[in-house]
Amino acid sequence: LMTGPKAFLTYASSMQVGAQSGIQECKYQFALERWNCPESTLQLSTHNGLRSATRESSFVHAISAAGVMYTLTKNCSMGDFDNCGCDDSRIGQTGGRGWIWGGCSDNVAFGEKISKQFVDALEDGHDSRAAVNLHNNEAGRLAIKATMRRACKCHGVSGSCSIQTCWMQLADFREVGNYLKVKHAHAKKLELDKKPARAGNSADNRGAIAQAFRGIARTELIYLEDSPDYCVRNQSMGFPGTEGRECLKGGKNMSQWERKSCRRLCYECGLRVVEKRVEVVSSCNCKFHWCCTVKCDKCTQVVTRYYCEHREVGCPGVMNPRGKK
Repeated sequence: LMTGPKAFLTYASSMQVGAQSGIQECKYQFALERWNCPESTLQLSTHNGLRSATRESSFVHAISAAGVMYTLTKNCSMGDFDNCGCDDSRIGQTGGRGWIWGGCSDNVAFGEKISKQFVDALEDGHDSRAAVNLHNNEAGRLAIKATMRRACKCHGVSGSCSIQTCWMQLADFREVGNYLKVKHAHAKKLELDKKPARAGNSADNRGAIAQAFRGIARTELIYLEDSPDYCVRNQSMGFPGTEGRECLKGGKNMSQWERKSCRRLCYECGLRVVEKRVEVVSSCNCKFHWCCTVKCDKCTQVVTRYYCEHREVGCPGVMNPRGKK
């Protein structure tokens, strides 16, 4: 395996794409949450804003490490790197009744190793925050393995499927995001002794951290401090608050989570919902022209959208941000 500057140059673009896919997945998963994965929390390379080890930063670390591992694994299996290809370590072995290992299994061992080598290197601290961040990076990588699935191809006379060859492949990255969102919901708070470690005695400190980690599975997300109130703007921490956010109303095809978004983002944060009519331009009346172009018209449609706004001061019956009149 390559190491050093040459390795960094070889894998840099994959790592960048992977980290970006992690950010996009974070934004998708939290689109209708009070904390919606704002840009300020995503400075993975400098860790600005991530020194607060909250439940949310645990997700950012996990999904970013997972995104890097996922992209490196994909690129490896597609032959984008000279020193890496499919995982053929089990080819020809019997996997189970009626099937054997074959095909091109995604090389997660490679993706895991390179992700660990470079993403974990961003964490240069040795305190409890560093330990928590490294744990969550690992949980993200384990999520890739946990969501992998077996794919098979039939063989035999006239497609009888008397024997199958099977291989392991990555799930869609959306599945990894869904998996880690559940882990975020059940994240565990690490209870550390609040007494400061004796000055200079890092062995005591390491021992206390190791003790706190006992009994916590490597697959779980962990955090150190409670989340701030994401309803309210906090400029120093880079949280914009929920004022001005769009929420969803009505719609038979919406999930309960989507239907409750106006309550969650506006009403429960002491804001009101305002309705706005906006023009949306989209492609329509598309026609295929031989050969080989598609030409479309531009259609304008007026749609209703809903946003969180401050209530008028002095309105009767108005609730304050904590939900009391």
